[in-house]
Amino acid sequence: MFQSSIERRLSNVSSQLVDLRNELRVIDEQLLHFADEADDARLRALVSETPLAGREHRDASRTVEALQRDRRVKADRLAKLELKQDSLLDELNSRKSSS
Repeated sequence: MFQSSIERRLSNVSSQLVDLRNELRVIDEQLLHFADEADDARLRALVSETPLAGREHRDASRTVEALQRDRRVKADRLAKLELKQDSLLDELNSRKSSS
């Protein structure tokens, strides 16, 4: 593979990594917010024992679970991209050292 092609792919991966890290930061902030909301809703459900409070707790818990799943998927994607970046850097270094 040509060096310019490797550099182009490396630039693309780097851009994707930046985007994913930003998305993970946003998800982490959302998780903090919605986890607090879910805890509050759980307490309200325990205290009030009404169907509405129970439903609010279930909805808030589902939101937290969905965010956690999304975060896991993005974190897995981030790890794979980091491995790809490492591989491209190794390939680029081997090209430069063999030149």
